[in-house]
Amino acid sequence: MKLSKIKPNPNNPRLVKDDKFSKLVESLKSFGEKMMPLRPMVIDENNILLGGNMRYKALKELGYKEVPDTWVKQVLDLTEEEKQEFIIKDNVGFGAWDWDTLANEWDTDNLENWGLEVWNTETENIDYSLLDDADLDGELGEMTSNVKKAIQIEFNLEDYEEAKELVKFWRDNGTYVGSLLIEKLKHEKKIL
Repeated sequence: MKLSKIKPNPNNPRLVKDDKFSKLVESLKSFGEKMMPLRPMVIDENNILLGGNMRYKALKELGYKEVPDTWVKQVLDLTEEEKQEFIIKDNVGFGAWDWDTLANEWDTDNLENWGLEVWNTETENIDYSLLDDADLDGELGEMTSNVKKAIQIEFNLEDYEEAKELVKFWRDNGTYVGSLLIEKLKHEKKIL
């Protein structure tokens, strides 16, 4: 099957960091002929990947244009919910998750039912007594000194999808989106 006929899943909630992706590429290079028929990429009736997004990306990285049919399995009888369930269950024990995509595109109850431990949306029974500590800022500062932080940015409804795709594009290409935004905002501020 030609890889150009396979479509990556735009809502794939899996992430593979650079070092693990490099290991996957090396694994496919040395063992792909035996591994891929045993763990084929799974596509739906529209050729959208349900399983194997990272293997697909690694095969493209290795220069594959076409793969044997045994490396791809097409499923035609899954409902949309069953497709989502498959995607989560196929990946529940591997890699890292794109929590933004999971939070915005997936149903929390389904994720938990399928075996993925997600955030707790209930605030009852939370012990806030830690917040009474007088030196909390100092302690938190030490704990978070090398941690990235997030801010929420609002978009007009008509701009949201484009913004989401652009953020995904830059993340997939290994770019820290925050630095791009900071540079643009600094530039615009100078103009004012």
